[in-house]
Amino acid sequence: MTPKQILDSFSETLMQDDRILSAPERALIATLLQHAKIATGENQEIKDAVRAVIASAVGETVAQRAFAVLGGSIVEHILENSALPMNDHTGTRVADIFPGSRPPLGPQTPHGVMTGTAEIFPGSRPPSDPQTPTDVRMSEPQPPSKGPQPPGVKAPPKPPMTTPSEPQPPTHGPGPGVHAPTRDDPARQPQPPRGVRTTEVAQTGTAVAERPSVLSAQCVVLDEFLAPQELEELTRFTLEHEADFSASEVISPSVDGGIVNYEHRRSRVLMDLAQHHDVIFERIKAVLPQVLDQLGMEEFSITGVEAQVTASNDGDFFHFHSDNGSDRVASRHLTFVYFFHREPRQFDGGELRIHDARLEERGYVSQGSYQSIVPQQNQIVFFPCELLHEITAVNCTSQQFADSRFTLNGWLRH
Repeated sequence: MTPKQILDSFSETLMQDDRILSAPERALIATLLQHAKIATGENQEIKDAVRAVIASAVGETVAQRAFAVLGGSIVEHILENSALPMNDHTGTRVADIFPGSRPPLGPQTPHGVMTGTAEIFPGSRPPSDPQTPTDVRMSEPQPPSKGPQPPGVKAPPKPPMTTPSEPQPPTHGPGPGVHAPTRDDPARQPQPPRGVRTTEVAQTGTAVAERPSVLSAQCVVLDEFLAPQELEELTRFTLEHEADFSASEVISPSVDGGIVNYEHRRSRVLMDLAQHHDVIFERIKAVLPQVLDQLGMEEFSITGVEAQVTASNDGDFFHFHSDNGSDRVASRHLTFVYFFHREPRQFDGGELRIHDARLEERGYVSQGSYQSIVPQQNQIVFFPCELLHEITAVNCTSQQFADSRFTLNGWLRH
């Protein structure tokens, strides 16, 4: 391979290491480039100059952090973790790939364009302190051309956790059963799997001050939650309204409203659920006291209910996030995720992973251990909104909307 091809592969590997460049920084760069493109119009010369300025600042930061984190073993580290075949690595020397010294800062800055690493990465962390995911509100990455692999490699699961006492079932049928999710062992996985992109979003001082230093992953899982007719009607309603689904958004503290961010989330959502909104809410109210008791949460007055149907198809996912990490959604208290799909099931993946987390200066970060819930037909999961969680990539070979992983998910506000 040519030095340029090797360098391109190195760059891709480095950009996926959150110790080198965090997800919010990647999102900020993408936003800067997008605004620059709009502001410069058709003037290609200015466009190139703006790109060069941003690339220069980013390049310096990446190089400095990479060396601080990986030291003299940087090339060997990247070679070991890149997609290059091993026989292409033979005989590669640092001088072959990085000849000479670092290039100068680039062209003059056009009027009104920010310069320097400090403006693009304000208050950047020491590169030797690796950062794992924190509280989130962003969106989805553009996946590779053919359905991306789930982020990271799942560690071997331990035996299921002890099942707590069964909550009072809804009014229909024999009632849902309590299902214990798989628990991952932190000793086997001391940090999130390699290749997982994480997102950090600063929280308000009040939110951080009121939160505990450690959050343990916990949830309540109920099987056979809706009556068969209710499930059938919800599935039919969802498939009939495919045209009404739109790209999923995420919430960013710096943006007034939701944004589509393919670096963090990819899926489609339906906001108008018609009568199904009331159906799911009535079922939830029937089991809520017992769910709260199992989660160790106090009963609360519900001031609002948000609900949506989310369709996740081939390659869709949602990286690390919590559901109440910004002022706009701070009153969210309890998350619910109801799984359903067309039979026979035509997808796999799409696991819900709820992470153990610790509180650091910028928010909660994963401790590397998590509970994993594999989607099952007519199953619902409840957990506190502040818990860090993710949805792994979905594999749906047909890529047909009707074969998607569907959830009716939402939040109870207090």
